[in-house]
Amino acid sequence: MATHSELAEEGAIEIIIIKTTGDKILNQPLADIGGKGLFTKEIDEALLEGSIDIAVHSMKDVPTYFPDGMILPCNLPREDVRDAFICLSASSLAELPAGSVVGSASLRRQSQILYRYPSLKVVNFRGNVQTRLRKLAEGDVQATLLALAGLKRLKMTENVTAILSVEEMLPAIAQGAIGIACRSNDDKMANYIGSLNHEETRLAVACERAFLTTLDGSCRTPIAGYAYRDKDGYCVFRGLVASPDGTRVLETSRRGSYSLEEMVQMGKDAGEELLSQAGPSFFNW
Repeated sequence: MATHSELAEEGAIEIIIIKTTGDKILNQPLADIGGKGLFTKEIDEALLEGSIDIAVHSMKDVPTYFPDGMILPCNLPREDVRDAFICLSASSLAELPAGSVVGSASLRRQSQILYRYPSLKVVNFRGNVQTRLRKLAEGDVQATLLALAGLKRLKMTENVTAILSVEEMLPAIAQGAIGIACRSNDDKMANYIGSLNHEETRLAVACERAFLTTLDGSCRTPIAGYAYRDKDGYCVFRGLVASPDGTRVLETSRRGSYSLEEMVQMGKDAGEELLSQAGPSFFNW
């Protein structure tokens, strides 16, 4: 608003809430109904047909390709990337008794939980945050994991039992990052949202998404990755790919200059390394 005072005028901005297919179909795993693009499809269609002028997305829901006619020149400052452990009976995953049921819709979380705690049972667990917390309270599961960023934005962090370190639970690609898109021929909107861009976040997300693109990641493949600036100003990237049952986890890391070209290359190189380690049969499930 400080940069574009005309947007502060009453009625200058209208917020339209669009419910996507991913929000509506809650009784099936995402992979079975078409993957994470289901959280962006209707919003992107509204943007391209002109009924909205900008689209706000959670970047971890955005497919690795953009529809023709759309650009995403803006990432807001990144929220905390970590996952939250929520449980009424134990203070950590390690404290859960053998056979305890953990609910999660994320294959990334499921595989990392089973890798470290093979005695636990993980079940598919979808719905909004309130629904998942209600199911937890009713005893459907003993514990669940949610993105800390989402709980912070909903002002629901009082439900958090513990915060998992990125060493224990590597985040989803672009977790905690918000992206804002517009039509590629709309210079006015591109200028508006470009002034909101947080370049450090944009570069980190580009690195992580290059890793995901190289692995051709889908909702059937547990993939995690995190790029950040270290205390010396360099980019550190950690990437992971796993089998859904957690019996096999492959990890790698990179460190280089905090610049777009090098960070995108780091993500690609890390993806190619894990592809070669995994072998052609690794992704056939």
